Amino acid sequence: MTENPARPTRSRTRRRVAWTAGIVAAVLLLAAGWVVARGAAAAGELQKVEKTASELRAAVASGDLDGAARDAHVLSQHAGAARDLTGDPIWRAFEVIPWAGSNLTAVREVSQIAADIADRGLPPLLTAAESIDPARFAITDGTIDLALFTEAQEPLAEAADVLARAAARADRIDVDATIPRLGEAIGQLRDAVDESAQIVDALHSASVLVPPMLGADGPRSYVIAMQNNAELRSSGGIIGAIALVRAENGRITIQQQASTTDFPELSTPLPLSEPTVALFDDRPGRYLQNITSIPDFAEAGPVIAARWQNRFGTPVDGVIAVDALVTQKLMAATGPLTFGPFTATEHNVVSLLLSEIYAAVPDPAVQDQIFAEAATTLLSAAFNASDPKQLLAALVGSADEGRVRIWSSHDDEENLLITSTLGGALPEDSASAHHVGVLFNDATGAKMDYYTGAVITTAVGMCEGTPTTRVRVTWKNDAPSDAAASLPAYVTGDGTYGVQPGSVRTLIAIYGPDGAVPSHTRADGGDASAQTAVLGQHFAVQHEVLLAPGESATIEVDFEGRGAGARNTEVVHTPMIRAPKITTEQLRCAS
Repeated sequence: MTENPARPTRSRTRRRVAWTAGIVAAVLLLAAGWVVARGAAAAGELQKVEKTASELRAAVASGDLDGAARDAHVLSQHAGAARDLTGDPIWRAFEVIPWAGSNLTAVREVSQIAADIADRGLPPLLTAAESIDPARFAITDGTIDLALFTEAQEPLAEAADVLARAAARADRIDVDATIPRLGEAIGQLRDAVDESAQIVDALHSASVLVPPMLGADGPRSYVIAMQNNAELRSSGGIIGAIALVRAENGRITIQQQASTTDFPELSTPLPLSEPTVALFDDRPGRYLQNITSIPDFAEAGPVIAARWQNRFGTPVDGVIAVDALVTQKLMAATGPLTFGPFTATEHNVVSLLLSEIYAAVPDPAVQDQIFAEAATTLLSAAFNASDPKQLLAALVGSADEGRVRIWSSHDDEENLLITSTLGGALPEDSASAHHVGVLFNDATGAKMDYYTGAVITTAVGMCEGTPTTRVRVTWKNDAPSDAAASLPAYVTGDGTYGVQPGSVRTLIAIYGPDGAVPSHTRADGGDASAQTAVLGQHFAVQHEVLLAPGESATIEVDFEGRGAGARNTEVVHTPMIRAPKITTEQLRCAS
């Protein structure tokens, strides 16, 4: 029998294949173990980054810049370690594996973002913090040292650029391809980076804006409009007091006080945009008190300036509108103040100005005098505050709540302002944030909004394959049942504008995300008549609601199409005495 010489060859080939497969399997197991081990270590480093970042924020907030520098160094070490652990060739090779690879890519991206911020964003930010350290920032004889802001401009610009790039990079991470727990963590990262980017960008804008706006290049004049939230308007409240201030080389002085009675109704209204007229007719162009009904302060500011200039012949460089609740925050820095027969503290000033004064002083003319005196006293105290750190905190907190709005007649400054919350512009949607809004405007012709409250609920998702965002507003009149008899006639309106004393008539406008179209509107109680307008890129639906004491009404609008259905939907609303309760719920499609 002849031996087959091919058999040993096939046998040896099979053994070599088996050995090769075994080696490959072993290498893959080792590599997988390498990735798992390094992934666990990277996760630990990122947790330390989160903890140290919290400590860093606390150090900066307390003015401990030495401690902040130490925290920044530690944070950089942990972020760098996470980046190194997730950046080797083996890790990158495993990113091509279906499902698991997208999670590995996301972890690598997060680690690199954290390291970039730590290495390139924090150092200039700490340099800027040294320039605007509250220990150096002081108001002396009503004068602010503007050089501090100039020193901070360059490092803030550098930090703002790093954070903006980091935010854009975080937005590009494919969260939908990751496991839920990792996706949730990435969402939190995005929120933190976006918020930091916005804050630092705002600080940079402030460092650029403050010197010229406070008269570094020559005297400036500004109209200060004080809004009364007891009679709501889109941006806070009716204009109740108004003044002219002068800024020169950082020194701010009050030049002139005026009353709303100094601005009678115009026979020919000032020009207004079509959306404003669609929602409010021409009233904002005729009455000073109604100008703040205009939702976009980039439009309202010039109208307020025009009314002042036409009345007094004084050209102005800008307008600053603040609402009554700013006084509460400012008085935490100024301490108690006396005006007219009243002594106000941070604890009673809101109820005093928006409610008690009407019972104690029934004459509207005398009320106006007291409001004017209160505004002058508060502004003077703020301009000479002994604790600038507390003053800055009050202003920043008020701005975050939309209670401070600024318009500048200088185009370069206005272009910066409209990109910040201070500009009071309508929100613009982006990949990281979509917006819906609710605007409240009193139509009672009185001060009954001291007794009102709101709940705003949003729900997002898909209905019959269409992206949908639902906004529901519940509006309630919490006035006492005997309001007609127990409240002053000036507060109830005494039926002057056709509203029974104690009742509240309100215009409620709801707008959706950029480009989304209202598809279904539901309303109960009161007058359900509706108006529509396009505010920038936002479609708006406005209803008129009439409520007796104790009554409530609910308006619900569904928005569909482009921009709708996004999970990252934020609510923007009229600043009120009592902040509305904002909730989210699961979207339930109509049958």
